[in-house]
Formats: sequence, structure tokens, C-alpha cells
Amino acid sequence: MLTRYAHSQLLDTSEVRHVDTPDGVRLHVEVLGQTHPEAPVILLANGLGGRLYAWEPLIERFAPTHRVVTWDYRGLFQSSAPARAHQMGVPHHAADALRVMDAVGARSATLVGWSMGVQVSLEAALQAPERVERLVLINGTHGNVFDTGFQPLVRFPRLRRVMHGLVEHLSNESLTLRALRGWTLWEPNLKVGGSVAALWAWNRRVEDMYRQYVNDVMGHSLINFLRLFQHLDAHSVYPLLPEVIQPTLVISGGVDYLTPPSMSREIAKRIPRAEHLHIRRASHFVLLEYPERVLRRIEDFLR
Repeated sequence: MLTRYAHSQLLDTSEVRHVDTPDGVRLHVEVLGQTHPEAPVILLANGLGGRLYAWEPLIERFAPTHRVVTWDYRGLFQSSAPARAHQMGVPHHAADALRVMDAVGARSATLVGWSMGVQVSLEAALQAPERVERLVLINGTHGNVFDTGFQPLVRFPRLRRVMHGLVEHLSNESLTLRALRGWTLWEPNLKVGGSVAALWAWNRRVEDMYRQYVNDVMGHSLINFLRLFQHLDAHSVYPLLPEVIQPTLVISGGVDYLTPPSMSREIAKRIPRAEHLHIRRASHFVLLEYPERVLRRIEDFLR
């Protein structure tokens, strides 16, 4: 098993804070970079299961000039879970993002979301548009993830029902869940999975991130991780995208089978002030596969 952060010592310098929500959840928050209270804030909305290591290139680039803030979603990792399942919906995570901003004294911030974080960022921008300066949306969708996930070429009309049934089965069957953990964490499978994740632009950072991700997800948060897929499928801001007023940069990968690039194209087309960076050979890990291309575009966008 990897150490928590495999590459950048900068990530180990994060300041840990805790934020209590009105519905009894304690959020685990991490702050890096600039300490000046007037420094611009970048709020990172993680993917489903991802943590700081998924953002290493971005943090290394922007920590010298920005306060970089992120948090563990309610129910995952070091954040506690709410009392009721419906309190894990995307609008609750978006409200948590705004509370995290309050806790670090940020009147406004640039929201950068990856995967699940795209839905959270869009929801936050719609909930409190005056507090979101800009949006950077990486490898994401506007909602209803079971309609498009895992099917980049052909759409399967019954996949939603199958996926919900699979998630519910895994969540309720402890024996099946233990078997899944054991199979996924088997060293040859980790090596194969890491190699596939890095297939199009191999580098050690992508492979190690994948291995760390799997180890994290297969821990004590696994059931909540599975249930969050259902909440992501239940959520959609598609009809509200024309109401997003913030300048928005959408970034997609041409071989992303989790959130196909057609979703990014739809987001960029429907948001009035959006621009789109598409990297044809990138997968769901475009930031780690093509960091220089992505970071140059983000820098230009923030300027």
C-alpha cells in the first residue's frame, strides 16, 4: 500500500480544519498554499473517492499564489456521515462547499471540480452565484451518470436499472462486499488497473494515483461510496445550465469512458460564458496525463 501522498511533499503540509454542518456532519477540510487572508481561493471539489493526490500538478502550480482548499465529502474518508441517506445528495455537498468557504474566510472562490466535483461545483454556482467567481470543470457531467457512464460508444437503455440494482446488492451483501474488496486490492489487479488508467499517457503519477485511489475507496467508506453513485444519477442541472453566469472552462478527454466528452460538450454549449479544452487522447485522468496542457489553459483562463 502506498503512503498517503506518493509524490509531492507539499501535500503533506496541508492544514487540517473541521467544519460542523447544521445536520450534524463534521467535514474534514484541508488548506494549502498562501496564508495571506486576501490571497485568491481555489476550492477543489473532488471526484467520487479522490483526495488531494488527484490534484498534485494543480496544487504545485497554484499553491504559491493561491489558497487551495478541499474537503472530504460527507460520508467519505475523514468526514462523518449524515443520519439519513437523502442528506448525501449533491445539493447537500454543494451547501457543504459554501460552508467550507465560510470556514476559511473566503467571500468568493474559483471552484475547480473533477468528475463528481463537476456536479457539486455546478450546483454550488447555482445555489450561490455571487460567491463563485469562475468554474473549472474537468472530466464531468451535468448529471444522471448512469445514462452515460461506462458506455462511451453505445447507450444501453436498461443500464440505469442494472446499476442501481448492483449498487443496492453490494451495499446489502457483506460477503459480496468483502469479496469485491479482496479482488480489487489483489496486487496483480492493482497493477493492471494502474496500467490501464495510464494507457494513453503513461506516467508513474497516474498509476500511483490509481493505486492510492483504490486503496482509499475500498476502506471503511465503501458503502457510502457506492450509494453516492445513486445520488449522482438522481441529480441533474441540465435545464439550469443556461443560468450559470460564471466564466467557465470545461476540460474533457477523448477516451474518458466514465464521463464521456459528449457531456462536456453539452455543458460548454449550454453555459453562456463557457470555453472548452478537449484533449483527444486523454482519459478520465486528464490533469495527471497532460498536466502542462491543462495547467497552461487554466492559468490563461484565470488571468
